[in-house]
Amino acid sequence: MRRIVSTVALAVVLAACGVSTSHVDFGTGKIQVVAAENFWGSIASQVGGSHVQVTSIIVNPDTDPHAYEPTPSDARLIAQAQYVIVNGAGYDAWAPKLLDANPASGRTVLTVGDLFGKKEGDNPHMWYSPSYVDQVVDRMGSDLAKIDSADASAITQQAAQYKSTGLKDYHDTVSAIKAKYSGSRVGATESIAAYLAHGTGLNLVTPSSYLKSISEGTDPSAADKAEVQNEIASRSIKVFIFNSQNSTPDIQGLVDKATAQGIPVVKITETLAPATATFQDWQTAQLKDLLHALGG
Repeated sequence: MRRIVSTVALAVVLAACGVSTSHVDFGTGKIQVVAAENFWGSIASQVGGSHVQVTSIIVNPDTDPHAYEPTPSDARLIAQAQYVIVNGAGYDAWAPKLLDANPASGRTVLTVGDLFGKKEGDNPHMWYSPSYVDQVVDRMGSDLAKIDSADASAITQQAAQYKSTGLKDYHDTVSAIKAKYSGSRVGATESIAAYLAHGTGLNLVTPSSYLKSISEGTDPSAADKAEVQNEIASRSIKVFIFNSQNSTPDIQGLVDKATAQGIPVVKITETLAPATATFQDWQTAQLKDLLHALGG
């Protein structure tokens, strides 16, 4: 079940901060960047290269980002940052509260959901959309170049190189899936797979209401549950995509049924796994697993 940070708990965190609103560069001379989640942090570190120092708050693959409760040290990081990256669309609702509680002049904030017109209630898993990722890279490059105007040209070049070279295997694998398996029927445990399916041209047939319910920690309707079970029992899907960071006994039961029916199960995660991986290595490995499960 997704948990919401209680008002009391968040108030304690904010009251405990006692942080300065001045920017702290820790003697590096680099742009201090804080990302709420490490998938955006990984991209920012590669877009900015040697001109940035990036700290991500959520880095543990076992952490449910929806349910994360911030700490006083998180608030200090945000208060000291020159550039803050927040996912938005209700995914990390604690982050805007920390920003509001620790105002700082000159700080730049990128809320990814706002970039794409997403609001709370919409699918927040935007880092699974290849086209969105490219646009975020462009925006990060533009923002960082404005913050560090002296190195703007180098940062802009670094961002372009990351798109063309760093993300090449990632985009090539997306294209390979689309070229060979566009329209193939797949199922999934939650909405994290929706952007992935759209980006690769796959036909995600699991009811969107079911995907949203599991993502938000609410109980799907009986009709939706029956539909998902029927997709597996009838083997009408080619692959079943499973978010291992949001598993319940019911979800694990579906995974077991899919396996028993000979339907390949592809595991994906919400944050970098392992936590030391780059965004592209993490995503490309999952995409190659998906390509292999579809038939190679």
